[in-house]
Amino acid sequence: MQPNKITDLFHIKYPIIQAGMIWASGWRLASAVSNSGGLGLLGAGSMYPEVLKEHIEKCQKATNKPFGVNVPMLYPDIEKLMEIIVDGGVKIVFTSAGNPKTWTNFLKEKGITVVHVVSSVKFALKAQEAGVDAIVAEGFEAGGHNGRDETTTMVLIPSVKEKVSIPLIAAGGIATGSAMLAAMVLGADGVQIGSRFVASEEASSHIDFKKAVVEAGEGDTHLTLKELAPVRMLKNKFYQSVQKAYSEGASVEELKKLLGRARAKRGMFEGDLEEGELEIGQVSGLIHDIKPASSIMQDLLQEFEMAQNNATKF
Repeated sequence: MQPNKITDLFHIKYPIIQAGMIWASGWRLASAVSNSGGLGLLGAGSMYPEVLKEHIEKCQKATNKPFGVNVPMLYPDIEKLMEIIVDGGVKIVFTSAGNPKTWTNFLKEKGITVVHVVSSVKFALKAQEAGVDAIVAEGFEAGGHNGRDETTTMVLIPSVKEKVSIPLIAAGGIATGSAMLAAMVLGADGVQIGSRFVASEEASSHIDFKKAVVEAGEGDTHLTLKELAPVRMLKNKFYQSVQKAYSEGASVEELKKLLGRARAKRGMFEGDLEEGELEIGQVSGLIHDIKPASSIMQDLLQEFEMAQNNATKF
């Protein structure tokens, strides 16, 4: 695989980014992906400031390769997180779920490379205008919190590529090397992969959640709760409670009450498969095993090469 805009931007070997997912992306996973030639991300959205500091320090000890931090900008203590990131010497930050203008200049003045996650052309243009170094365009196939427009990755990537000039990373529904090649043919310079790395040995998510991901089939996830913040999750008892609430005409306040607090932690980190919120992407139907992150990286690269060779036969 040849160097490109993404490998040059992050100083990595392969244009593969492991998503900074809540309750899954700790230092073990991030360092394993970085050591394998990709870019590992710590998921700060599920970390208190002191926990993030610990993960940054442990990641720095576990790898001498670049890694970054994903920061959802709705986080209540974001100022503390940003202070820890700067003080910790982190050089790459992915921001999401908020206005990129809020923190981009601050981070870039500190010499930090900034990437923003978007779900539409409109927000891609706003991120470019804010001065970010690259964009992640995430289709609605992706797990966790998502765009309201339900634009698929296959449509979103060329649409964004047509309008922006900065490096573009594709996300949503990518778990294989062939999907990676498809995204890059559509115009992406690299890919961000989440769900496949949830089913890794190093992911900090609960083993029962990992097994549920592996056992999931086509149609076992759904994007819901758009009135609060759209989220794609596995269909379980909690999901059925949400659907029942909709059928009974639940208000936004009633949905908030049903969701409660720490529902995602309960499911993904503590392993409550009935009442927890099990955030994962549609592509979980293609994930059939739990293996080391290094093996996942090897699979992706081998599949990419095979797909590339097969494509030349047409």
